[in-house]
Amino acid sequence: MAEFADALFSIFFVETLINGLLFGGVLALLSLGLNLIFGVIDVVWICYAEIIMLGMYTIYFMHVEAGLPLPVAIAGGIAVTALLGWLTHRIVISYLLDAAPINQLLATGGLLFFFQGLAMVAFGIDFRNVGVSLGSLAVTEDIYLSWSRLWSFLIAGAVVAVLFIFLSRSYLGAAIRAISQDREIMILMGVNTKKLYLLTSAIGGGLAGLAAALLAMQYDVHPFIGLSFGPITFMVCVMGGLGNMVGGFLAAFVFSELITIGGYFAELEWGYVLAFVFFIATMFFRPEGLFARKS
Repeated sequence: MAEFADALFSIFFVETLINGLLFGGVLALLSLGLNLIFGVIDVVWICYAEIIMLGMYTIYFMHVEAGLPLPVAIAGGIAVTALLGWLTHRIVISYLLDAAPINQLLATGGLLFFFQGLAMVAFGIDFRNVGVSLGSLAVTEDIYLSWSRLWSFLIAGAVVAVLFIFLSRSYLGAAIRAISQDREIMILMGVNTKKLYLLTSAIGGGLAGLAAALLAMQYDVHPFIGLSFGPITFMVCVMGGLGNMVGGFLAAFVFSELITIGGYFAELEWGYVLAFVFFIATMFFRPEGLFARKS
């Protein structure tokens, strides 16, 4: 008991809490695009993490292999994932809008394996690294914060703010919000829903590229990296209330703190176990999500 108390009031526990907060920025950034797409189109893209993976490969090859400056590579990664988002809706999702949810999940699940197989055939299974490290910020002699996570936190907050302004203040944003509430009425009013869906998918894909840029600074890229963060991203969206970007943003920090605290007192793997157990328990009494909007 004394050892637990010492650990709880240690300066390293404070560092853990702060790093957990910053890690929440990473998870929030991962979930933003998926929540936007579901909120408007009402289809869950199981393959979303694989689009992020292809964005990471794009950044790697443009920066490392082609020798382009990192900002150019990041812009290229965002452009590629935005195009992938557009194509995913145009070629697959547009034909499934009125299909049963299980058919939508199976189709996007099939895309997941297609993207994984494509990456294996094209790039092999080797781990690749962009070779860029942002280092750490020394807050005190004992507390160090990862610059990559700090930037993820700041960028996630900025993107949420920009999306909120876009959706609440612009004509296109108002149309997107309206179509997410009643698709049939918007069609009767003469709104071109197909173009709005394609625009939303491209924006969601672009957000995947932005997430890929931050992840590429922290992790090696390989064909199966989507399996590392895909499930937790989906759970963040569910706990926040699918389609609720603010709820997903808050849920990301709940998960990140559970993971880092569990890793502090035991091992990182136990932190993920704690987060998964919390998610399962939450679904029993709040299946619509912990931060879901009340109807």
